[in-house]
Amino acid sequence: MSDNYNYQGEQKGMSIASMVLGIVGFVAWCLPIVGYPVTIVGLVLGIKGMNRGGKGMAIAGIVMCIITLLLTLGNSFLGAYMGAMGALGY
Repeated sequence: MSDNYNYQGEQKGMSIASMVLGIVGFVAWCLPIVGYPVTIVGLVLGIKGMNRGGKGMAIAGIVMCIITLLLTLGNSFLGAYMGAMGALGY
């Protein structure tokens, strides 16, 4: 019986999750309440995934999460500005 529990190969799970959250973030940035958690979790997983394996996917996930975080920040500031100026039409 082989001992598969001590496998020391690459563990790409965090890197893949970061990349997927980066892709999901491109839709989630439209609603900042959803965009912030998605992109922040994606960044954390990408940074942790760099050390475990799948470095290319981790870098792609980090880059996508940074872009979507900037989009989410911009959307938040634009919404706050429009709300403060009364441009929302309520």
